[in-house]
Amino acid sequence: MNKDEPLMPKLPKDPNKMLICEIYQSIQGEGPQMGLPSAFVRVTGCPLRCKWCDETRALYDGTVMTIDEIVEKVASLPPRNVCLTGGEPLAHKQAGTLMERLARAGYNVLLETNGAMPLDGVPRLPGIAISMDIKCPSSGMEKRMRFENLKQLKKEDQVKFVVADRRDYIYAKEIMGKYEIPCAIVFQPEGGRNMLPLVSWVIEDGLDVRVLPQLHKIIWGDKKGV
Repeated sequence: MNKDEPLMPKLPKDPNKMLICEIYQSIQGEGPQMGLPSAFVRVTGCPLRCKWCDETRALYDGTVMTIDEIVEKVASLPPRNVCLTGGEPLAHKQAGTLMERLARAGYNVLLETNGAMPLDGVPRLPGIAISMDIKCPSSGMEKRMRFENLKQLKKEDQVKFVVADRRDYIYAKEIMGKYEIPCAIVFQPEGGRNMLPLVSWVIEDGLDVRVLPQLHKIIWGDKKGV
């Protein structure tokens, strides 16, 4: 990021408009829904700057769209699963309205959020699930986490740790021991592909977690928008 650039782009104040980086269809590449055909709504803007962020396109580039236009675009795509991602969706006050619109239209909605934003505005309707990150030290953002969010998670949600090294792994274990996590826990190797060290540590310690890659990177490499 250029030191002269603001941390966040200017987001629409209109309750019916959002700044969108891209909308496309692919398969879900992460978490328990891995492999499911999904429509992806990627918003623009994130208040964090993870050192290993692989979606820097979504920090500033975007087009203002109305919620009607977003829903219409999603409806033009075949999948009935929608992933709201970013950037950081909850940096947009309109995200709750969009999720509710999609859920009431019969979509299964997965919100991917960075763990630093309050979950108060997430509508807990049937069909809406949360995938919440807990940032480890390699991200440089671990002090920004809102651990009080864990109390708002439900069985159908998930918590994800991106693990880059042994230090991250030990940190994730400490968090699991300190907080009650009421949903599935996913450990994902940073970069999404080199799983052997992480798998070895999890097996050695007998942790009750899922170690998963980023499937889209195995299929398409680092190509974006797929």
